[in-house]
Amino acid sequence: MRIAWLWWLARHFTEYGYSQGLLPAAIGTSAVLVTAALVWFALHRHRPLAVVLSGLVSALGIGWLAFH
Repeated sequence: MRIAWLWWLARHFTEYGYSQGLLPAAIGTSAVLVTAALVWFALHRHRPLAVVLSGLVSALGIGWLAFH
């Protein structure tokens, strides 16, 4: 399933904001993941909330990068 998803993403690479190049895409994605990690560490005492909010930050951040 993961390989199929990666293949689909590669096929549609130019349809998203990631088409500006690999370096900007890598920097933006890394920034989103670091932000999600910071949310996780800030809320680690409330694990369910930390999981939900860090996942939401990741999904919204990468979604925003993909469509802008």
